[in-house]
Amino acid sequence: MRGSRLIAASLALMLMTAEAAARELPLPSGPVAPAAQALQPGDFLWADEVSPQGPVTIIVSLAVQRAYVYRNGVLIGISTVSTGKAGHETPTGVFTILQKEKEHYSNLYNSAPMPYMQRLTWDGIALHAGTLPGHPASHGCIRLPDAFAEKLFGVTSLGITVIVTDSADVPRLALEG
Repeated sequence: MRGSRLIAASLALMLMTAEAAARELPLPSGPVAPAAQALQPGDFLWADEVSPQGPVTIIVSLAVQRAYVYRNGVLIGISTVSTGKAGHETPTGVFTILQKEKEHYSNLYNSAPMPYMQRLTWDGIALHAGTLPGHPASHGCIRLPDAFAEKLFGVTSLGITVIVTDSADVPRLALEG
């Protein structure tokens, strides 16, 4: 019962905040699935203090346009994303971060800015800050809210695992605790 009230309070807080810019919201202490589903474009949840050290893994769900960040197997962040549009689909698979650049510009698309770029493939797929219209809209990259991209950049290192899936399902443990 107490967890239900915390979720309701978290959701009410999210709905009361009407600003269009990206919003950082705290991870609820109960199940996070309702809060994750209620995120609007540009919103994210972040609580890296719940697991302050250890290896980081990222799961991106193309189906629900969300990124889930785990440290030591503990969920520390969830964000809305915008992935590849038709004709420029984001590839699925298991990737590693190959390169990181805080300030990067596209080699393929008119020097478009790609702040907090974390390269997943050598042919142009990366995680980076960018516009989040609420649907797939990129040329294959995974766009993140600016503040989330900055936080993510700070907790990742070269070689960490990034899983991109077309499934809406993510590890059950992460959604229930």
